[in-house]
Amino acid sequence: MEGGSAFEAPVRTAYAARLTRKRVVLTMIAAMSGMFLASLDATIVSTAMPTIVVDLRGIDHYAWVFSAYLLAEIATIPLWGRLADMYGRKRVFLVGMVIFLLGSAFSGMAGSMTMLVLFRGIQGIGAGCLLPVAQTITADLFTLEQRAKVSAFYSALFGFSAIVGPLIGGFITDHWSWRWVFYVNIPIGIASIVLVATVMVEPLEHRTRHRLDWLGVITLLGWTGLLVFALESGGRDWGWGSPVIVGCFAASALLFGAFCLAELKAAEPLIPFDVFTIPMLRAAAVISISIGVAMFAMTSFLPLFVRVVIGASATGAGQVLTPMMLAMMVGSAGGVRLVLRLGYRTVCASGFAVAAIGVFLLTRLTVDATRLDVSFAMVFIGFGTGFVFMSTALAAQSSVDLPRMGVATGLVNFTRQLGGAVGVAVASAVMLTGLTNRLTDAFPGEEIDTSRLLAPSTGGAEIPEAAQDLVRGAFAGALHNVFVLTFVVIVVGAISVVLMPRGSATELRDRALGQFVEEVEAHPEEIEEYGLDDASLGDAGRRSADASSDRASLSDTQAAAPAPSDA
Repeated sequence: MEGGSAFEAPVRTAYAARLTRKRVVLTMIAAMSGMFLASLDATIVSTAMPTIVVDLRGIDHYAWVFSAYLLAEIATIPLWGRLADMYGRKRVFLVGMVIFLLGSAFSGMAGSMTMLVLFRGIQGIGAGCLLPVAQTITADLFTLEQRAKVSAFYSALFGFSAIVGPLIGGFITDHWSWRWVFYVNIPIGIASIVLVATVMVEPLEHRTRHRLDWLGVITLLGWTGLLVFALESGGRDWGWGSPVIVGCFAASALLFGAFCLAELKAAEPLIPFDVFTIPMLRAAAVISISIGVAMFAMTSFLPLFVRVVIGASATGAGQVLTPMMLAMMVGSAGGVRLVLRLGYRTVCASGFAVAAIGVFLLTRLTVDATRLDVSFAMVFIGFGTGFVFMSTALAAQSSVDLPRMGVATGLVNFTRQLGGAVGVAVASAVMLTGLTNRLTDAFPGEEIDTSRLLAPSTGGAEIPEAAQDLVRGAFAGALHNVFVLTFVVIVVGAISVVLMPRGSATELRDRALGQFVEEVEAHPEEIEEYGLDDASLGDAGRRSADASSDRASLSDTQAAAPAPSDA
């Protein structure tokens, strides 16, 4: 295994043992193409939005083009993960991709901002499937050690999409039409559909009848949708104390309580609460919340600092995140061997420590800061977050067996995205409050309209020259508060690392083996459905009896026969 290819290892998952090497590679490419589309969409659309706003004349709906997508994506992530476990990865992935492509096509044909917001919501529903189900497919294919190596591909994919997205979006908008920003998804998506439909072999070998938890579905979509709606529109479309926002928060809390009751009573719950008894998965979910809050809060407002305070162009402001993405790629790839040797706890703690250095450097920025100062800080943040993202994903997938891989992967993605929505909302409130107070002090007696200063169509260009220094100072002070808030969240995240069990990644995986065996014994129908053969279960049971022996999880079983021939 050491130094070898992830595709040519002597130890293979039970699923991969059924496939040829060629089919494993093609299945991985098909899944990663879906991940690429989901990650590319956010950056490519943001570049075209100023042109879209002018063409469709809807500045008031600018933010909702992103909010509708995010709301639909977050609300549906746990649902897609559970559906993948119940009805199969292949079928669910194809349905999600079709929905995403339909949303992309309709968005490209939108004749108004209202239509665009609606179609972006449809696109978000599909995006909620692509990332977690694609990660579940690749987790089925590879053992823990192989996943650690494959995670370098993930990091490169996300980094590449973040870098090329703005470039592609700008080129398409300038030379063709903003509508092709959405249409460009279609050929890539169709290629992915063809690959999955023709190459992928479904991990579920035998179909069994499942009862979908409809009450859980309705209450989940209800409480998450209302919560994200309130977080996205509070302080922007309505005041935080308005009846609309307060009502949304109250209704979300009630529906969350109803969701918990529904899950406790359901025969096949959407999110089985017993997964929270697994230490690694529980820790990964909690850590993902804090890193999501910090990451989204910081990245959402840092380009604004570069644009308004430093005075860079819109293109320059968009490129300020590039050093972070490159460092994240390197950090994820470099942290792989550290995870296998030192464990998730040590690597997560190190990641938060390195990220804290970067955020601390951001808190020292003033109106005299340069883009080099920002880029230097972003390198530290990229390395740190790369460590944490990679560690939490591997920890979640290694803590469960094949029948719950979708739930575990979806849960970590869900908590990170939900944390991001909370982070953006809180950071926005902190920034706008600080900005309004500072501008009121700088221009006493004047009516301050911060929304005009932040409008993407102006980018601050209409600010009188004589007042620009005062405005720059006000923005610098307000964004300083955001960076301090981010630093506090990073510290809280570092403290939450104590929830992660001690030990190397392989030791923790082996320690979870006893839980896997108990789960399979409680659900014997999964033995046939997921192809968990009796030999594997018997071997697992024997090894779980001796805690000090060399053990491997059910999802990391050694193939009893050589890999099938490509012929």
